[in-house]
Amino acid sequence: MIEPIQAPLTKSPILKAMAGHCPRCGQGRLFRGFLKVADRCNTCDLDFSHHDAADGPAVFVTFVVGTIAAVGAVWLDFAQRPPAWVHFVIWPIVVIGLSLVLLRPFKGFFVGAQYKYRSIDREKHERH
Repeated sequence: MIEPIQAPLTKSPILKAMAGHCPRCGQGRLFRGFLKVADRCNTCDLDFSHHDAADGPAVFVTFVVGTIAAVGAVWLDFAQRPPAWVHFVIWPIVVIGLSLVLLRPFKGFFVGAQYKYRSIDREKHERH
């Protein structure tokens, strides 16, 4: 059986969360689905119910992926002069693929940053 990657205790809460782990202990799971944040850490019992990433991750992913797709499409068009159907095949795959790959780490970044900079009431949860 393959063991999940363990985040070292020295990592920042943001890096732990970007890896999909609890920002406090680095052991428990941050997500219970693809993008659904768990209610609590299954290791240290940190309550994630007060996080609010909202649309932040989607906005940044849109900026990153949009820039990559736009620059790539212009470069491909000038460098290779492909027919239009090539663009219609390549770029939707690139945009959807990159968006799916980047959304989870960006959402983890937002939750980890909220924990690190105390917009999640950390003291309340650490008393347990």
